[in-house]
Amino acid sequence: MTTLIQKLKEACTTESAIEGFTFVDRKENATHYPFAAVWKRTRKAAAFLQSMGIQKGDSVAILLPTCIEFMDIFLGAQFIGAIPVPLYPPMRLGKLDEYFDKTASMLEAANVKLIVTNPRIKRILGQLVQRYAPRHGIIIASDLQKGENPTPVSLSPDDIAMAQFSSGTTQNPKPVALTHRQTLSNVVAIYQTFPDSLHHKTGCSWLPLYHDMGLIGCIFPAISIPGRIVLISPEIFLAKPSIWLRTISKYKAFISPAPNFAYSLCTERIKESELDGVDLSCWKMALNGAEPVAPEHLRKFIERFQKYGFAKEAITPVYGLAEASLALTFSRSDALFTSHHFDRDQLAQGTAVQGRTKHSVELASVGKPLSGFFIEIRDQRNRALPNGKVGTIWAKGPSLTSGYLNNLPSPILNGWLNTGDIGFFFDEELFISGREKDVLVIRGQNHSPYDIEHAVDSVSGVRTGCSVAVSHISEEGERLFVFVEYRTSYPAMAEDCKKAIVAKTGICPDLVLLLEGGTLPRTSSGKLRRNQTLQKYLANQLIPPKKVNSLLIAGALAKSALGYLRARR
Repeated sequence: MTTLIQKLKEACTTESAIEGFTFVDRKENATHYPFAAVWKRTRKAAAFLQSMGIQKGDSVAILLPTCIEFMDIFLGAQFIGAIPVPLYPPMRLGKLDEYFDKTASMLEAANVKLIVTNPRIKRILGQLVQRYAPRHGIIIASDLQKGENPTPVSLSPDDIAMAQFSSGTTQNPKPVALTHRQTLSNVVAIYQTFPDSLHHKTGCSWLPLYHDMGLIGCIFPAISIPGRIVLISPEIFLAKPSIWLRTISKYKAFISPAPNFAYSLCTERIKESELDGVDLSCWKMALNGAEPVAPEHLRKFIERFQKYGFAKEAITPVYGLAEASLALTFSRSDALFTSHHFDRDQLAQGTAVQGRTKHSVELASVGKPLSGFFIEIRDQRNRALPNGKVGTIWAKGPSLTSGYLNNLPSPILNGWLNTGDIGFFFDEELFISGREKDVLVIRGQNHSPYDIEHAVDSVSGVRTGCSVAVSHISEEGERLFVFVEYRTSYPAMAEDCKKAIVAKTGICPDLVLLLEGGTLPRTSSGKLRRNQTLQKYLANQLIPPKKVNSLLIAGALAKSALGYLRARR
């Protein structure tokens, strides 16, 4: 086992000139950086960090969009044994106060010594610096290329390679400490799932680099194998999803991952006129992870894009989390994904019973554990359960974190990780049925929020994947609240959402609240936060983001300038 920096150095000796990072912009123009150029930039960045006083073990926060400068600081920090901490940059200008509060907590949790960003983002970070002022301040990423010759630092596979924040859907996110050995062992396990014919090929991703699926799942394999990774910023994908499919086609990418909502977004938003000449037959592994898999959405994607060469067998549901350095299970990449209907009441009582009825729920398999990994289903007394029994998912394997940064309590118990997810094995494959802290209690029965949330996706005007179902126990008893973000609304929309939920689940919500897009609270990786949604609603704080206009921008810049001034004082 080695380090990612050693892998990058080895990648520079490869013969293929196309290997490296290719960045695609809004106009679909590409800029390519072969690994030799990346290595040169990495050394310069490492030298500049050393000149700033950054030492081995120091944490360096990265607040950047998808760009080569992100890789400069990430790899440059690793070169000198510092710990890169990727954080999401401020993208939602209408919710800056919330962003600053969350990010300041993350900077403090990781004991960050330096923030690296770009001039545009730095202009609005004054309030963040006022809340948390790193010892070495903030620098502009482009300045990293002013470095010259870094002083060599001894690196071990067991040194911390990075800190990856957990999703934090139900609690404050924690900085997961991941070593080179752990991250690269996960890369090896993922690599072993690739058919031999697909080795040394091209991948494509629009996933943010501050998310483990985008960074460990895409960048690390490209360096380790090595190969080419074509990168699109998430903002570009969200604005125009067709760019993702056109880029896959143009560069003949064999693998490209995405969460479930992305497949729905493509089905709903892409016009036929945007797909002229597109050929998706190269796309052999369309990974689906990071959020619950909705089989119906995947079938619609297959139906829509089969005529463009997309193979139904390419859809590959997967399962993992930050504490595992990413992946734990993969489904087969050479067969149609597996799904079954299960009796909802039986699932709530702890047993998976197959059967298709009016109120059954369809779940997709996320496959079997990767090589070297083990999954157990356990009850509340921590006893292993047999196949078909529903319980908490525990995982064990070579890429599990040893703990969090700065001596926060470790999540590992006797070598096993409690994932906090609920699931079961059926026909020797893993199915995810919920998350412990998201379980809905309705009239004394436990229910998963996912099938209730998916039910409203079929209603016209609803933003797919942007709904939250929560249960609330008050003086009036147990009540089910469903919060739904819309693209366009109409008078009977809330009632139509209720009807859709009843038709699919047999459960009638007590309240359906329609919200403007962007209102629901989200984690740093974009996952919806159910508990916080309920808390904000009860406190009358569930309000839409402020409209972005020149006045809002001017106000944000003024507050930032004042924040910088106060921080200096």
